[in-house]
Amino acid sequence: MVSASGTRITWSELPDHVRSAVEGVLGAPVLSAVSQAGGFSPGTADRVVTATGGRAFVKAVSPAQNTRSAEMARAELRITAALPPGTPAPRLLGSFDDGDWVVLIFEDVEGRHPRTPWVEDELDAAVRALGDLARALTPAPRPDVPTVADHLGRDLDGWRRVAADPPADLDPWAAAHLDDLLAAAERARAALVGDTLTHCDIRADNMLLRPDGSLVFVDWPWGCLGPDWLDRTLLATNVLVHGGDGDRILAGLSDPGAAADLIVALTGYFIDHARLPPPPGLPTVRAFQRFQAEGLLPWLRHQVGPPAHPRGAVKPAH
Repeated sequence: MVSASGTRITWSELPDHVRSAVEGVLGAPVLSAVSQAGGFSPGTADRVVTATGGRAFVKAVSPAQNTRSAEMARAELRITAALPPGTPAPRLLGSFDDGDWVVLIFEDVEGRHPRTPWVEDELDAAVRALGDLARALTPAPRPDVPTVADHLGRDLDGWRRVAADPPADLDPWAAAHLDDLLAAAERARAALVGDTLTHCDIRADNMLLRPDGSLVFVDWPWGCLGPDWLDRTLLATNVLVHGGDGDRILAGLSDPGAAADLIVALTGYFIDHARLPPPPGLPTVRAFQRFQAEGLLPWLRHQVGPPAHPRGAVKPAH
């Protein structure tokens, strides 16, 4: 299994003025910092403890590590600052942006990532929590964020790029079904309409399971407007990637057919992007995209009819 993680800098590698700014927000010097695994940002992700016993989770990045990661940190700051009280997300304690370094300081949430392959009780808790999250964020507390269709943009065109320039190792089944896969991706784009503030990056490594069994959703740079079923569809995608039963999640959605179409579109994105060179500072992301594509293709084979069928043969999930 390929993990969802990259290569990070650590707290000790931050410039002195950045560490001082964090300590100013926390009101005391930082005595210890433990870097956290998971995620692809090359910036810091440290649990810190101060001289007065205070705890926090600190994320910091600059364009020197990766330009896009710094942009995403600013987007995450805008989203998390707008989340209403009671949202199952870490509370933002403060931030710092000097035009180069972007720093977000969150409460330190006690918890661990759900296990993958997913286990039933943790998956049930995630489904319930995402339902609660969608209700809490409908209508969106920040309606000026991009729509899902705008945010994903070219990501929804993965099958079109694959069809125009097939990878040498393209799965033969996918090559024979490109018309159906293209049609499903187009339907997915048309269905991504709604007034819910969605997380739009739901995976096990973007959740924390508290000791009491409740879940907290972390890493919000992709927050955008979309349908209330989007995040649960992404959960189903993550379950399928790890060999689990994603269909039972899709069956409980208001539009399981559109959700299935979106998973088809995302598979095209993973196949298309897995063949690209890795972005600066993100050496492992292409291997993870390939891992996800390989995990989803068996489900696509079950969902899509034979190539002799008319376009749009993706079946609603049962």
